[in-house]
Amino acid sequence: MTSWRGRLAILSVIVAATLVTPVAGQRRGGPFTPPSPRAAAPIDLTGYWVSVVNEDWRHRMTTPPKGDVGGVPLNPAGRAAANTWDPSRANDPGERCKPFGAGGLMRVPGRLHITWDGDDTLKVETDAGAQTRLLSFRASRGEGGTWQGVSSASWDRSETVMGRGGFLPGATAQGGSLKVVTTSMKPGYVLRNGVPYGAQAVLTEYFDRFDVPNGDSLLVVSSELADPQFFGQPYWTSTHFKRQSDANGWSPKPCE
Repeated sequence: MTSWRGRLAILSVIVAATLVTPVAGQRRGGPFTPPSPRAAAPIDLTGYWVSVVNEDWRHRMTTPPKGDVGGVPLNPAGRAAANTWDPSRANDPGERCKPFGAGGLMRVPGRLHITWDGDDTLKVETDAGAQTRLLSFRASRGEGGTWQGVSSASWDRSETVMGRGGFLPGATAQGGSLKVVTTSMKPGYVLRNGVPYGAQAVLTEYFDRFDVPNGDSLLVVSSELADPQFFGQPYWTSTHFKRQSDANGWSPKPCE
């Protein structure tokens, strides 16, 4: 999902650093210290956000029947694994949290609470499943082999992966995206009816904020889930949230 605009942005940063750093060093008597990821944030993602389910309603708001993979590009191994799902065991220990791993979590309807955990980590909490994701800009945070895995974050200075305003009429994209790459996830479900992703899956996400004329702010999370074990090709989704003014409706419910 890296675009020419992303490469151009990286080149611009390198050129700017080459030109500015010596001057700053001479002026202040020391090396240039870059701002923290929090101070350098091109967009504000903090606050409470609620899901806007405007696509794949049946597969997200209900549990699809066994074998309904909802467009997930499963290979033969993935289809075989999906066909082993037993709805009578959906609430068994070890099964209840599988839809709430990072590979499927953002598609589960509910609310997000996004805050800064220090100056170099964004914390994303969900009321669905009461999960917490740590998106780190400096050193990887999180633990491998867990539902949320290990997430590395960076600011993508390109305007937006979808173009200005994207498919949102009248919307204005703020000046960049949050890019997150998540690995080392515990195997889980893309859909609640046992459609799987495995331990080798890699999740790449772009978080974009759009402001619309009526005063609302929308968060669009564009994701690519690649899994050599169960997918024939990457699985792409676009998930939408609306910003709330307060914590109204926030009610975390653990998956276990």
